[in-house]
Amino acid sequence: MQEMKVLTLIMASAPSPCILVLQSADDFQENPAASRILPIWVGPNEATGLGVSLEHLRFIRPMTHDLFLDALTSLDAMIDHVLIYDVKGTVFYSRLVLRQHGRLIELDARPSDAIALALRENAPIFAEEWILDKSSYPYLLNETELSEEEQLSQFHKFLEQVTPEDFTE
Repeated sequence: MQEMKVLTLIMASAPSPCILVLQSADDFQENPAASRILPIWVGPNEATGLGVSLEHLRFIRPMTHDLFLDALTSLDAMIDHVLIYDVKGTVFYSRLVLRQHGRLIELDARPSDAIALALRENAPIFAEEWILDKSSYPYLLNETELSEEEQLSQFHKFLEQVTPEDFTE
């Protein structure tokens, strides 16, 4: 298993999908100049939930993810980790792993929901190694210093060329 970190969330207007980009934290620690990224296509509603979690936003009334976390707390449970365990075509499968009184409880969950919850609780996110071998792309850092704007522009150009078919076998 590889620990993953959220590299970025790319929002798009409908009907285009949004993209959650995860980066292998293990690869990055070993060689910052070359690591792997795992793009996951998500809908605009799911991307909004992820964005709220990434920005640590709180609202006067609880959102669905807040309600779920409040329920977990009331049941004396917490999020232990998220595991992306399978991919079929462009569809990723994950488990939300809860810890309650020393036991682990695994729940099937969409990666977007599981990751949004993990981000709110600072829980780790993992992906199976074979999934990275099959579905990741190299993320190469330039040796020359580029501004954040230039890096973002290059990344957006890369994403313009990526299609959902690139993720099929």
